[in-house]
Amino acid sequence: MRLGVLDVGSNTVHLVMVDARKGGAPIPMSDSKSTMKLVEYLDDQGDLSQKGIDKLTDYVGEASFLSQKMKCEEMISFATSAVRDAGNSDAVLDHVEKETGVRLEILSGEDEARLTFLAVRRWYGWSAGRIANLDIGGGSLELTSGTDEDPDLAYSVLLGAGRLTHEWFDADPPSRKKISMLRDYIDAELVDPARELRKLGEPDVAVATSKTFRTLARLTGAAPSSAGPRVRRTLTAPGLRQLIAFISRMTAADRAELEGVSSDRSHQIVAGALVAEASMRALGLEQVEICPWALREGIILRRLDGDLYGKA
Repeated sequence: MRLGVLDVGSNTVHLVMVDARKGGAPIPMSDSKSTMKLVEYLDDQGDLSQKGIDKLTDYVGEASFLSQKMKCEEMISFATSAVRDAGNSDAVLDHVEKETGVRLEILSGEDEARLTFLAVRRWYGWSAGRIANLDIGGGSLELTSGTDEDPDLAYSVLLGAGRLTHEWFDADPPSRKKISMLRDYIDAELVDPARELRKLGEPDVAVATSKTFRTLARLTGAAPSSAGPRVRRTLTAPGLRQLIAFISRMTAADRAELEGVSSDRSHQIVAGALVAEASMRALGLEQVEICPWALREGIILRRLDGDLYGKA
């Protein structure tokens, strides 16, 4: 069957269309996205502004049209941190549905973490043993560990790269003082989740997902995306520390000139790198493998299993 997956994230709104069947890997047919940075449209009260709502509504309408043109049998539409945490979340969902006919499902942070973990487990298989996974989004950080398809523990922490950039950095490049303060803040937020995850034991495979981790790996020497998804890519703690010392002194415009850094993410890669560094340190990880599958693949796989949103 042909499925469309509309992922309304904190940084981008992403539509992926795949041909999928139970027991097989999803085959990508089309991929389009728009950088919206919805987290930047949250006002002082934590509500999504009308401008942000209008931008989101326009893209959802376009995505619905595209999925119909591509003859998708179904479009699975969901929203994560920026919409989930907005004070006017229900009003946003109602407005989008009224204007487009598409009802976005809100994924909880824990569900987001668990579905991402499912995708990672299917990619690496049972032989991987215990997997620990880290995923940095625009609005939140997800942390999981487990030996099955459903993790033993799943955490979602408000440490997304876009959110932290918006809330902490007021200069370009950010000041050393702000970087130091943010490091301390991230460390404090990770104390409790890291303690509980480490009680489960050392992972056999430490994995990282998300565009942020892929970019960081590329900047430290991993193969480019053009090499294909099956090339082994890793990110090491020493390499990450050296990278932070380098990119934190650069402006966003200069970072955008680096190979592998897109202009729409260059402003938030420093905050993302700080979260990656802190989460790896908190879990005692010296290296993570970069997995090409993440939340959207987890959504597709769970839908094919027959129990996403109660659909058979």
